[in-house]
Amino acid sequence: MLRAEFMDRIRSAAASKTTLCIQGGGTKNWYGQAPRGEILDTTSHTGIVDYDPSELVITARSGTLLSELQSTLAEQGQMLAFEPPAFGTQATIGGVIASGLSGPRRATAGAARDFVLGAVLINGRAERLVFGGQVMKNVAGYDVSRLLCGSMGLLGLLTDVSIKVLPVPRSEITLEFDMAQDHALATMNSWTGKPLPISATSWDSHDRPRLLVRLSGSEAATQAAQQQLGGSTVSPAEAAQHWASLREQSHAFFKDQPVLWRLSVPATTPALELGADQLIEWGGAQRWLIGSTCDAIGLRQKIQQAGGHATLFRNPDKSIPAFQTLSAPLLKIHQRLKAEFDPAGIFNPGRLYPEL
Repeated sequence: MLRAEFMDRIRSAAASKTTLCIQGGGTKNWYGQAPRGEILDTTSHTGIVDYDPSELVITARSGTLLSELQSTLAEQGQMLAFEPPAFGTQATIGGVIASGLSGPRRATAGAARDFVLGAVLINGRAERLVFGGQVMKNVAGYDVSRLLCGSMGLLGLLTDVSIKVLPVPRSEITLEFDMAQDHALATMNSWTGKPLPISATSWDSHDRPRLLVRLSGSEAATQAAQQQLGGSTVSPAEAAQHWASLREQSHAFFKDQPVLWRLSVPATTPALELGADQLIEWGGAQRWLIGSTCDAIGLRQKIQQAGGHATLFRNPDKSIPAFQTLSAPLLKIHQRLKAEFDPAGIFNPGRLYPEL
């Protein structure tokens, strides 16, 4: 579909107050609240618009497959440093930005929003808006292009996005340590601030309590860190499979679990006794919890008291809000943004919060 066709469809929907559900490959339809409205399909809007490996920037249309973009980058020894999950072969770069999800490297490399340099958006008035640019110096002031990350399509139709990319590390080593959760959290926090090339961490007790840490960088840096930290070396094939299984949630911890909580807490938070299995990433800052939804309010209060928030990441029962309730002042800001970009309220209503 051409941009003009998108504009005509949006203009018509706004006039008739017809709800539109913006959708690419649909690999994350389960995330957030249930999708509503007529499908506005972006999968025909594809292609890499511009890519200069020397500038470390790639620009692509929103319907471009994530796998295609990653293959193009890999040919030049480059990557999306935030390791976005795909959750399926049809994942698009537009869905990556709309969901705002990041993988194991996020704690050290940054989140998806940290790599978005520019974006083209069609708003609810069928206007084509251009934000940011293709170089870091153009990203200043009120950065709407990054605001689109995690917005779940509530503000408009993302048609193009420019993303900063990074070289693939020359060397990666994954180390394994047998240790209980308390010890693992203390160990990860002891590494914070030290000049170590850590790019990912994970702890779980599925087979046995163990901590895995990935080192990425030059060969000299990773080998020096390996000697300093100790532990057992995991084979490259097993390591690659492990980090991919965390990113795509194919790890045994996630298998056949219809209800999954994502807990975001300060990395220094002690072990949380929540009565269910946990998997810990990002140096302790992200904790996955398998459990019931029967006391969602109590769980969220407990996590809030710890200085964090809880997202009901996967749950077939959409009567329970996926995202933690916003404070009144923050909700008002969200509502004003929604009204400014989508005055008729046609884009993905309620996908983030019922009030939007």
